Amino acid sequence: MSTFGITYLGGPTAVIEYGGLRLLVDPTFDGPRDFPLGNRVLTKTVGPALTAAEVGPVDAVLLSHDQHPDNMDESGRAVALAAPQVLSTSSAEQRLGAPVRALPNWTSVTLSRPGGGEITVTGVPAQHGPDGSEPIVGEVTGFWLAGAGLPTVYVSGDNASLDVVRRIVDRLGTADIAVLFAGAARTPLVPDAPLTLTSPDAARAAELLAARHVVPLHFEHWAHFSEDGARLDAAFTAAGLADRLHRLAPGGHIAF
Repeated sequence: MSTFGITYLGGPTAVIEYGGLRLLVDPTFDGPRDFPLGNRVLTKTVGPALTAAEVGPVDAVLLSHDQHPDNMDESGRAVALAAPQVLSTSSAEQRLGAPVRALPNWTSVTLSRPGGGEITVTGVPAQHGPDGSEPIVGEVTGFWLAGAGLPTVYVSGDNASLDVVRRIVDRLGTADIAVLFAGAARTPLVPDAPLTLTSPDAARAAELLAARHVVPLHFEHWAHFSEDGARLDAAFTAAGLADRLHRLAPGGHIAF
């Protein structure tokens, strides 16, 4: 019987099945369109592989941040606010209110598992761009999942920093499964550096984490990604990690 499953919906959005719970990551359910954001526009090129109705009920939402529409669009916001609870940043809690709950770095909450037991969700750092970019891009978080008899899982959120990954490993140890946001996102907001992991850095993060399985998210379906799935495949192959990478087609599911 699997202890971890993930269904990829597109962009940053996925449903993680973990310890009998269903966790929705960064809900984006709008169709393709432009999203004006300050003096720039983010363009969604492909809609979700499943509708929110097809996804069905979830136990919690893991929201890396709320301020960018490629991580929570208008339909995704409605889905999140209808969920039993949303774990996110302090900024998201202030902006959105209930059921959003702030999960500051290195703090944890427990979620009860069906039939008994619990899982622990810990907030971990994420840096959405180069050093010093947080005042520009805003607060972002990642997540660490653990539970008795379950694999440890790292969900990176929009993190671009390998130093952040090293800090997480130093504090929490290695992860069995890494869900890495990649794509080397680039926008005029920070024109000279990627806002998410490059493909080689995603492979290096997998090495640092000693992850046995890597599922990439957030590398396609938005126009501001500069590296696609083929670049991820090539980077993991070059690093000798091709067998660890599980790049799902939209709507695809894998379990371990």
